[in-house]
Amino acid sequence: MSGISFTGLGSGLPVSDIVTGLVNAEKTPYTQRINQQGGKLTTNISANGALKSALAAMESSLEKLKSSDNFQLRSASGTDDFITLTSTKDAQVGNYDVKVNNLAQAQKSMTDVFDSDEVVGEGKISFATAKEIADGETGFSIDVDDDDTLTELRDKINDAPDNESIIATIVTESDGKQRLVMTAKDTGLESAVTMTATKADGSALDPGSRLNDLNSANLTELKPAADASILIDNAITLTSSTNEFKEAIDGITITAKKAHKVDDDLSKASISEDNNLVVRELENFVKTYNEFQTLTKELGKGGGENENSGVLVGDSMLRSVTSKVRNMLSRSFDSNGSTIALSQLGVETDQYGKLSLDKTKLNDAVSENPAAIEEFFVGTEENPGFAATLEGLVKNYTETGGLIDSRIDSYNNQLTKLDDDLVAFNKKMDRYEARLFAQYNAMDALVANLRSTSTALQGQLANLPGVVSNNNS
Repeated sequence: MSGISFTGLGSGLPVSDIVTGLVNAEKTPYTQRINQQGGKLTTNISANGALKSALAAMESSLEKLKSSDNFQLRSASGTDDFITLTSTKDAQVGNYDVKVNNLAQAQKSMTDVFDSDEVVGEGKISFATAKEIADGETGFSIDVDDDDTLTELRDKINDAPDNESIIATIVTESDGKQRLVMTAKDTGLESAVTMTATKADGSALDPGSRLNDLNSANLTELKPAADASILIDNAITLTSSTNEFKEAIDGITITAKKAHKVDDDLSKASISEDNNLVVRELENFVKTYNEFQTLTKELGKGGGENENSGVLVGDSMLRSVTSKVRNMLSRSFDSNGSTIALSQLGVETDQYGKLSLDKTKLNDAVSENPAAIEEFFVGTEENPGFAATLEGLVKNYTETGGLIDSRIDSYNNQLTKLDDDLVAFNKKMDRYEARLFAQYNAMDALVANLRSTSTALQGQLANLPGVVSNNNS
């Protein structure tokens, strides 16, 4: 009934204002208390969410630092017009001269000319690569009908379900004559294809059959099959059916792109230590820790005369996680026969608790003993290193259903209960308001009745003999 005001007809009292005032006297303090509690819970949820995000960012950087795949990496340089280099962490530091003798090549052959509508003759053609022949395998074959031209022959070759070795195409010359061109699908000597044309029963063809032209011996070789060949340090010759030489040198893959000519300078392959990833990820850890440290300091500050205290001041979980993470920064770990702390790797702490990284000091430490640095961060399954240990600690807070999630869930449950309590209280206030209106309406009716009775009595008394009216008007 908010917004509606009326005066009692019998009593003349502002009933609506009286009821509203009484209801608000009950309602306002309770509602303010609920809103304050809800606001505090919402603020705590936001603060804990921010804490979880800061820890999750730190955890992400630690996941990289706890992986052995990111340590003792190698960088390969020397890619030029002739070769491309890639390397793994198995590569050893060193320098190599590389000469590309020749590139791998796919076999390419062609038939003599045929008229476009000329039939090639009935029979069968078998196809086998050099590797299949060496392994005692048969390759694949096609049946040739007596009315097949080069067009049908091409389609049968290309559509053969077992054909994994050759592609057939037709080249039409200016006079309309056609040739069938066969190109091996793969490069290298092992992929060279031998074609054998016979009668359907496998016997030799008649001398006049044009199907004889499809025998390898009768084809014109346009490009011979060839393996790629490179020379390492003018001493070691390597060959490959492709232009890629996997693990040509331990941990190094060389891809040939172009053959060297006599007067070309040799390619220079150089393998060096690559600490960039370690430096980058440790820089990222320093950054995420500093962000975490700034946040926890703000959330837990005590406040002062002109400054508000932090949202989580005095919070036990905030104090605990801050202390545990900070203590990890000074902890030493056994590593490859020695004991190493983060400070020995160039990570320094200033008077405000912020971290900084001396890259030169880190690079020197990694170069001096890369295995020890890897073990410091990664450790072993039985004895986890710095990154693995701290990542496990942080995960207790950040994982789904972890310590922070449990706290946020508790706050959300309290918010839900506050909402339920407020709904129940508002219903109670509605009943209270209705009861007050009923009571005041009853009183107003009673007053009106009494006034009516009083007026009637006064009229009767005024008519009695001997009654003198006291009306001065």
